[in-house]
Amino acid sequence: MDFDFGRSVGVLVAITAVATIGLTNVMAPGTVFMMVLPSMVAFAVVAFFLGMKHGEYRTVR
Repeated sequence: MDFDFGRSVGVLVAITAVATIGLTNVMAPGTVFMMVLPSMVAFAVVAFFLGMKHGEYRTVR
């Protein structure tokens, strides 16, 4: 299965949404939406960017 940019971002959004919904059952929703979700999104963007660049590097070599 080929992952293009749209599918990859879609999977990433789905994983983040499932994790956010799961955390609202355990923690206060205000805490999840104001503190946990922004840090989850920031980490996901950085990890996605680094993974994409690593994949480009591996393709060239």
